[in-house]
Amino acid sequence: MQITTPDTNSKFGYFDDENYEYVIITPYTPTPWINYLGNDGFYGLISNTAGGYCFDRDPKFRRLTRYRYNSVPLDNGGRYFYIRCDDEFWSATGRPVNTELDEYSCRHGMGYSRFNASKNGIATQVTSFIPLDTKAEVHSLVVTNNNESTKTVDVFSFIEWCLWNAEDDGANFQRNLSTGEVEVEDSTIYHKTEYRERRDHYAFYSVNRKLDGYDTDRESFLGQYRGFDRPQVVENGQATNSFARGWSPIASQHLKLELAPGESQSLEFILGYIEVTADEKWQAKNVINKTPAKAMIARFDSHEKVNSELAKLNDYWHNLLSKFSVETPDDKFNRAINIWNQYQNMVTFNLSRSASFYESGIGRGMGFRDSNQDTIGFAHMVPDKVKERILDLSATQKPDGSAYHQYQPLTKKGNANIGGNFNDDPMWMVLSTTNYIKETGDFSILDEMVIYDDQEEATHVHFDHLVRAFNHVVNNLGPHGLPLIGRADWNDCLNLNCFSEDPNESYQTTQRGASDVAESVMIAGQFVLYGQEFVDLCMQIGKFELAAQSLVHVDKMRSTVEQHAWDGEWYLRAYDARGEKVGSNENEEGKIFIESQGFCAMAGIGMDNGKVKQALDSVEKHLSTDFGIMLNQPAFSTYNKYLGEITSYPPGYKENAGIFCHNNPWITISEAMLGRGEKAYEYYSKITPAYLQEVQTLHKTEPYVYSQMVAGTDSANPGEAKNSWLTGTAAWNYYAATQYILGIRPVYEGLRIDPCILPSWDKVKIKREFRGAHYDIELRNPNGLSKGSIELIVDDQPVAGSVINAAIFNGQHNVIATLV
Repeated sequence: MQITTPDTNSKFGYFDDENYEYVIITPYTPTPWINYLGNDGFYGLISNTAGGYCFDRDPKFRRLTRYRYNSVPLDNGGRYFYIRCDDEFWSATGRPVNTELDEYSCRHGMGYSRFNASKNGIATQVTSFIPLDTKAEVHSLVVTNNNESTKTVDVFSFIEWCLWNAEDDGANFQRNLSTGEVEVEDSTIYHKTEYRERRDHYAFYSVNRKLDGYDTDRESFLGQYRGFDRPQVVENGQATNSFARGWSPIASQHLKLELAPGESQSLEFILGYIEVTADEKWQAKNVINKTPAKAMIARFDSHEKVNSELAKLNDYWHNLLSKFSVETPDDKFNRAINIWNQYQNMVTFNLSRSASFYESGIGRGMGFRDSNQDTIGFAHMVPDKVKERILDLSATQKPDGSAYHQYQPLTKKGNANIGGNFNDDPMWMVLSTTNYIKETGDFSILDEMVIYDDQEEATHVHFDHLVRAFNHVVNNLGPHGLPLIGRADWNDCLNLNCFSEDPNESYQTTQRGASDVAESVMIAGQFVLYGQEFVDLCMQIGKFELAAQSLVHVDKMRSTVEQHAWDGEWYLRAYDARGEKVGSNENEEGKIFIESQGFCAMAGIGMDNGKVKQALDSVEKHLSTDFGIMLNQPAFSTYNKYLGEITSYPPGYKENAGIFCHNNPWITISEAMLGRGEKAYEYYSKITPAYLQEVQTLHKTEPYVYSQMVAGTDSANPGEAKNSWLTGTAAWNYYAATQYILGIRPVYEGLRIDPCILPSWDKVKIKREFRGAHYDIELRNPNGLSKGSIELIVDDQPVAGSVINAAIFNGQHNVIATLV
């Protein structure tokens, strides 16, 4: 991979591509800038000042540590290390103590974060990560004395235990202030709240050195009416050996270090989670079974062991990221594709929309729509996990082809509180399944036996689930023959059957009357696009009669869209429950929406007669801004109960004319399909973090990952972002960049080369692992084109067409693809 020189002139931070890191140079970023630790069921969110929390699988029901959303000051609750020397104290991670440091940096890397700080000649380095196949965070602290005299340094660790259920922990105080229980043995503090009752799991916080004291009661550590910025114990320089019985249990170890000039000492802290069987819970009456905890602690009881595990994590990530890498003339494009976009894809795949600094982990599980889409940015990295996820989602489908909108990660059962009737959900599984098969060549997923809606007697092969998804659209058409929208389509805030005037009810789960009139043009485009994918899949597996039958429905929908959904210059968005147009030039507000333009264009509806081009030109004219493409225009200025939540937002925010980044790649793809490479690149780069370094103060969220929403031109602060990390933008923009701009697109036969690039890109190099093969691809553009035919040479031999046949070229191969 080509390495670029870091630009260290930024006010807040810069990319270090050589080390796959983003370097933050101040504790006071516009918002907390976070990283994710873990990737196999145990996860941690950690900010640039060590704020955040961790959990096992489910951020609601298996929360280990507390975090305070919307707190003042920002970012309260985390893994803190207080350093005290010569009657002054500070934080090894920049905050929560506000003592000004002589030096500070946070390096967010792939699955780890490293904090460097120094004050008065005492330097610290904290490296935080979750080792592979381990249900624990490791925090390795190295303290160095750079003074010319010996120094006594007091280290105080601190975490605050969450009482497992994050929602109940923040609400049921009359009970929870009496339930906290801990044990302390040697240098380990064990959290066992509710372990006597119905729990077979506990947590612990350990350090590999004999303690000089400890605290397990929050008030004893902080002092009354004090915050994390000035704990009483740290100020006094001595732990109290407090023992929590109820109230708010914490874990804090006190260690005194004697450091000679130039000496460094390391401390290895382990924050772990343990599950035991019911018959192995106790080693004595009311004494928890610590054997598995001690075994875990022993794996990380030296600096050498910790560094070895960190090296394994680094190797793991470098191997994953090497499966697709690119070298173009654009360093920012390379950075996004090679490092941060793929990294965000994995995080988003793991967590769907459940746990970020904007999603508390309480309200949402794994989304059916979200998780199916997330797989398209991840299938090339760990396909086995994608297969498992698709089958988990398939199991939450209902026998009529609809699906639960979410499922819970602990049980993998559908979330009954949300239910279903989001009518775009079913067809997303056609996308995820066909994309997976094209990537892997593994048709066996279609034969996997999968239950329906937790009903064991309703078990069928996964392919049957796709048939029912397809038929759910066919069986739920409205007056114009367009798909019924149900509670909502992809836009959860377009609620055409809610009519809500009660602020205490949910737009998404409220429905008044039958939903047999309101129709979605976006779902119509989706059905044509993925309906054709379903037809092609049927052809691949020899179900020719089903393919022919299904194609009739797809073609009929295509003509229905042209007849009933074209508004003259763009596609309508919907028909509401009164049969009135939404997203029409006839409307006073909300005349044009992005979603139907993107999906109808990607489906090729009107490609041959100029409607796609006209719709995309309308997008540029009415929706495009310097910061991305807005969702709709003009913004809604008043609340309209027939449209729902979309009109409840102030103009320019979220779905009401905000730049909802998730849908921008649909336009990028559409422009690439038209062959307009410069426009596709423009739309791609406007929302890609690597291009936004100069607007960090305005943008606010992390400058290395996508955000869900950027404020539109009607807002007070156009360009300001919210809701970073967990967004379908990551998978879709990666999909758009790799499969449509670069044009390296998996098909059933192999890899198709069909780029739409900047005319100025004369040469692009791509390394791609695919179905066990490795392709070194050189894309040549001698004539300065964006799109054209491909002349393909594999291992110095001309190959007809533009597809690298995986059955023939199944080893290591050199490919030259020339755009002519």
